[in-house]
Amino acid sequence: MAFAASLSSPLHFRNPNPLFSPKPTKPSKPFTLKPLPAVPPSLASDVDSATIAAIGGGSVAALAAALSLADPERRRKLQAEEVGGGDKEVVKDYFNKSGFERWKKIYGETDDVNTVQRDIRLGHSKTVENVMKMLLDEGPLAGVTVCDAGCGTGCLAIPLAKEGAVVTASDISAAMVAEAEKQAREQLDLGKEGVILPKFEVSDLESLGGKYDTVVCLDVLIHYPQSKADGMIAHLASLAENRLLLSFAPKTLYYDILKRIGELFPGPSKATRAYLHSEADVERALKKVGWRIRKRGLTTTQFYFSRLVEAVPM
Repeated sequence: MAFAASLSSPLHFRNPNPLFSPKPTKPSKPFTLKPLPAVPPSLASDVDSATIAAIGGGSVAALAAALSLADPERRRKLQAEEVGGGDKEVVKDYFNKSGFERWKKIYGETDDVNTVQRDIRLGHSKTVENVMKMLLDEGPLAGVTVCDAGCGTGCLAIPLAKEGAVVTASDISAAMVAEAEKQAREQLDLGKEGVILPKFEVSDLESLGGKYDTVVCLDVLIHYPQSKADGMIAHLASLAENRLLLSFAPKTLYYDILKRIGELFPGPSKATRAYLHSEADVERALKKVGWRIRKRGLTTTQFYFSRLVEAVPM
């Protein structure tokens, strides 16, 4: 699913306070990156006029204190009532309507994007590159079965197919799935030996079935609270025989405060609820079902922040 969600806040926090964020360090290798002063996907947005250039420690504290005056839960309940369900129905509705048009632009190549959208595009593309590197480090992908759970517009499914993988790609959004298949037919050389059109289907994570060598789920856990994320991780692991790759917006004190502050300003466009996850919680959920983390990566840009892990059976 389209993730990354600059979904919960229209604020752009460009310069995190050093009290909460470590001094930036220059990254060397893709999987040894240090945390940078970036905003996680859940806090980014595409409304430049709402940009806040810097927030000092006092401002953060003052805004955090004002959280008690806000009622984000009431907004969420009203949003869910409008679509007749809970978080999943809200996500499905969003990515079939306004969210589809927004993320189609971000994941695409159009120049009709603002600075923040372009930066998120860069961050997401880096995550896809890191996933491909993790997979190819273990050998060629020709004939390897891969489940791309939450495929969005096909940003990962298509390069996987180009490498000869047998891909099943799904998303909760019918609009996203249709766009992904369209892009795949345009970009893949289906006459080339070993290149197979991915099988695209509309499905939520809970309904996915089958067995695959590798399961990948990028930037989708942001739509699940930890209580449900544990079950989703267990389910995805049950589909994988050898590898499970997950990316998620990491939960830290600083980003959690910014997320809560962002809930004070829902903006004119409706978006989905966003959940951050601690790496320790994700690792615990994996260990519970007999998997361990073998590789870790971190992708950061100014407005995109995503932890990537590769897990294998114990």
